[in-house]
Amino acid sequence: MAAHFPRMEPAHLAFISRQKIFFNASAADSGRVNVSPRDVASLRVLNDHTVAYLDLTGSGNETSAHVRSTGRLTLMFCALEGPPLILRLYGKGRILRRGSAEYTALLAEHFDDEERAGARQIVVLDINAVQTSCGYNVPQFDYVKERDTLIRWAEKKGDEGLEQYRREKNVRSIDGFPTGWPEE
Repeated sequence: MAAHFPRMEPAHLAFISRQKIFFNASAADSGRVNVSPRDVASLRVLNDHTVAYLDLTGSGNETSAHVRSTGRLTLMFCALEGPPLILRLYGKGRILRRGSAEYTALLAEHFDDEERAGARQIVVLDINAVQTSCGYNVPQFDYVKERDTLIRWAEKKGDEGLEQYRREKNVRSIDGFPTGWPEE
């Protein structure tokens, strides 16, 4: 049922390209484990060992705090349509802050130099293991459409409002760990 790989194979890349959603999971050495849904439209495959996604401002910044603390990060994709499959990418995460040289270069090279409203950072996963499993228990769903609520919220807030929001809500995780926002 489960199979392990040292890197993403062409079949894994094809599977990822057909998905609409993935989940990221992160944890510090103590405290809560965070699992968050993400849209695959924000994800880019950089090579067979590296993926990155453009992270939008949200109610918290748990991934940043956990990656900063331990580096541990897992991304999971599961087939909600078609043949069942679960794909997990395990590795070490890195956070590229909006406006940093690395962020700007990656945005230009892999995101057509376009930011979505509310962009706050790029999360990079350096993959050290890939696992597939059956997914036989994952129900099938019909995709309806993307939600634009977060984008509209960010557009309404504007750059100044988003910066203020991040200072109020994104500086510490729910367990009190620093996220690195703003730059320390």
